[in-house]
Amino acid sequence: MNSTHDSTPASHQTTDPEKQKAEANRTELTERITRALPEDGRMEPMDGLFLNRSSTTNEPLHAVVAQPCFCVIAQGEKEIHLGEHRYQYDPYKYLLVTAELPLTGQVLDASEEAPYLSLRLDLDPSLVSSVMVEAGHTAPPDGSDVRALDVNPLSDSLLDAAVRLVRLLEEPEDAPVLKPMITREIIYRLLQGEQGERLRHIAVLNGQEHRIAEAVRRLRQDFDQSIQVEDLAAEFGMSQSSFYQHFKDFTGMSPLQFQKQIRLQEARRLMLGEDLNASTAGYRVGYDNPSHFSREYKREFGRPPMQEVERIKETKTVPIE
Repeated sequence: MNSTHDSTPASHQTTDPEKQKAEANRTELTERITRALPEDGRMEPMDGLFLNRSSTTNEPLHAVVAQPCFCVIAQGEKEIHLGEHRYQYDPYKYLLVTAELPLTGQVLDASEEAPYLSLRLDLDPSLVSSVMVEAGHTAPPDGSDVRALDVNPLSDSLLDAAVRLVRLLEEPEDAPVLKPMITREIIYRLLQGEQGERLRHIAVLNGQEHRIAEAVRRLRQDFDQSIQVEDLAAEFGMSQSSFYQHFKDFTGMSPLQFQKQIRLQEARRLMLGEDLNASTAGYRVGYDNPSHFSREYKREFGRPPMQEVERIKETKTVPIE
């Protein structure tokens, strides 16, 4: 069953002063990202802050988000797929990812006149823990909704903090002092908001969710190794059925599906970035049979490996954020 978040209505005209300020902030965010990134692509102007721009919509693109992060769209619209779930967001919503996940993203609204513009701020788990302690938050209870991704309305206070963060691109002398302060504010606002419980799972030090997060990290690190789910469950002190269900609740997919996604995306990276052929890339990520690798790759991406790689090289792609 899909988790689809409907787009906000197109009209946001208002005479409310606070809403007018929010609209002015969205306009400023768009203008500042446009100045910082005048052509399509991606940049990291400050450590952990990424800006993205695309003048065209695209087919679904696969990537691994390897760091918990907070994402805001200044202009345009995007859809993120996690397993069988779908999440749409636009300038009136934000995306929060709290674990390393293999995601699929698709820009739904972009043009030369109004390109897709977004920012991503990586969230250091140790910093989340620090802010969480200062704010007096406790760890969420076991059994709560722990899926490591969701979309929610973007509050005026979060939007204002995002704008102040991007202003630092044109105030580099202030950035070393103010960026850490604004980042802590964003984390605090997230903890206070609708996704506070989800964010607190980054800092959980015990319980089922921590063990599942550790299992995700293990699969990310050892993706090329053969695994047995019962062995992994035993290692983390869980029954096979409990481990399977908690893992699927957290990531939206089974452990083996998760590993396959990581393997195939890493193989594509190797073919694109290191110019490996399909057989060598498949072997590097854990496939002993080239035919099996090609079948799995085509099933996932819709084309045989080298044909898909050539298509990517010929088209402009946009990161997940």
